[in-house]
Amino acid sequence: MSLPQKRSELHEQEMYKFSVPLEYGRVVSRPNRFIMHVERCKKRIVCHCPSTGKIGNIVFDDVPCLLSPSFDKKRKTPYTVEAISVDGAQSWIGINQNAANRYVEYFFKVGMLDGVVKNGHKILREQKIGNSKLDFKIENSYVEVKTPLQFLALTEGDRPSGMECVNSHERFVRHVTELGNRLLEHENAVLLSCFLYDAPVFTPPEQTKRNKIIGDAVRRSLQVGVKMWQVNLSVTPQGVKLLKYFDITDRLIF
Repeated sequence: MSLPQKRSELHEQEMYKFSVPLEYGRVVSRPNRFIMHVERCKKRIVCHCPSTGKIGNIVFDDVPCLLSPSFDKKRKTPYTVEAISVDGAQSWIGINQNAANRYVEYFFKVGMLDGVVKNGHKILREQKIGNSKLDFKIENSYVEVKTPLQFLALTEGDRPSGMECVNSHERFVRHVTELGNRLLEHENAVLLSCFLYDAPVFTPPEQTKRNKIIGDAVRRSLQVGVKMWQVNLSVTPQGVKLLKYFDITDRLIF
């Protein structure tokens, strides 16, 4: 397995900057998968939740959060909850899975993910391949980004259940199979697990009936040369930083 890239090699001055800084609040409830009730400036407001699935085992009752304002007057919710904290706002866990692709694209463009795809300046988004849409074609490599949130792994003692963290295992299997098919056509393919916090190195989950289907699809893709990488990002009120990234292909042979 490749060692994580050193921080000095990641040009720490480079950051994906938000157009306006994120604002502080506290999530007091999550009544359904689409919205969160947030207390901000002593007022309770309804905010958009950008992750429709499970977010760890977190009980949303007085949970610190970071909010981005919406400038769309037609939108019903004035803010989106971008990140939450489980350590009293000392660090943040990004929950905007839709935004992860924007962050990843930025770090490819500025050359901070050259270890994954060298010279990633020629980027095409949402490439239709077979019955699927893969997130990127970068140079001659197809890249699919997954952002696990269902089972948060916050310390080395917590095992990231990475392959169970997708909302739809059928969709995951379809995408990883298409990545393998790209290699049969003499192109490169990468599955990138993007953690919006400083997650420990991925460890495969114990086999269950559900993840056996996923594991079999991963093994088939590895056999034809698909590479698996992990990238850890850090969400702050000002923007998003790249913490580290590393090749986890060898760890996924399970």
